[in-house]
Amino acid sequence: MANDPASLTARQKTRCDAVKASVKDAGFDDSVSVSCHDGKALIASDTWPDHEMMTGIVGINEQVPVPAKGYASPVVLEPKMRGSEETPYTRDAALGVAVNGVPIYDYTGGGEMSQNDLASYQADNDTLATKQLDACGGHSGRGDDYHYHVKPTCMIDRMKNADDNPIIGWALDGYPIYGDDNPDGSHIANEALDICNGQPDKTFGYRYHTSQKAPYIVQCLMGKVPDQKDLPRVAPLSVANDTSDANSRGRPAGTPPQGGVEDLVFTQQESGKRSMDYIYHGEAYYIRYTPSDTPDCYDFETRTVTDGGDVKTGEYCR
Repeated sequence: MANDPASLTARQKTRCDAVKASVKDAGFDDSVSVSCHDGKALIASDTWPDHEMMTGIVGINEQVPVPAKGYASPVVLEPKMRGSEETPYTRDAALGVAVNGVPIYDYTGGGEMSQNDLASYQADNDTLATKQLDACGGHSGRGDDYHYHVKPTCMIDRMKNADDNPIIGWALDGYPIYGDDNPDGSHIANEALDICNGQPDKTFGYRYHTSQKAPYIVQCLMGKVPDQKDLPRVAPLSVANDTSDANSRGRPAGTPPQGGVEDLVFTQQESGKRSMDYIYHGEAYYIRYTPSDTPDCYDFETRTVTDGGDVKTGEYCR
């Protein structure tokens, strides 16, 4: 864990120590770093988990997971709750980060939730119900970035302290995220969780939870979030050696095949080669990519439903 400047207040240092401990105690401090300064804890990783990914997804968007080196989630070290007249904060990107460094989104896949959306179940955009997620609770988004939308079950299975009802992540407003139960192991009372899937906490002031029913995980932030424009967002892969305006579009976006796909399997080899293979209407499709000679770039070969089954190649970079 990185050293911290002496400029932290006592409260900030206490929260910084808690963030560091949550990563270390879970056993992820070899791949996730935490540094604290300017009132925030930066939880940095390449967003690549050490568990299976993508396999079993039906509602695939024809995007794949690619490491995002240096991705850093800023967690407020001296959090403050929003006032009674302020609405919860929402965004169409990460609201928090798991202790293994993987970003955490709300449960929907239809863009930023409105205040009305928060109050009613979004069935059509429920990523779990529409089979857009793998068995571990995640998938890849427009940025070819892996992230969670519900309880990260596979990550929790790998946590060294999983039996202790530990902190499994942090929301960007500075409050911890726990699993389905209270920190003492007791069950959460019916209707105890608020609209953001959280409740008061004696130690941290407030905490979020995962749950078996929607919204499954944090869906909005009850705490204040300074510098909102600086919050992290993984951009789409860019075209290698292309500085034209067209490059701003990056790797072309996939379109979910109508009705979903079958037999989707994601594999990766020690060489770094990765492949996502699936069946649609009886035909085989795939997205294959291998690290190229250019740092943080990959040679892609794809046959997708989005492209009408045409085989395409290209080099794309973070």
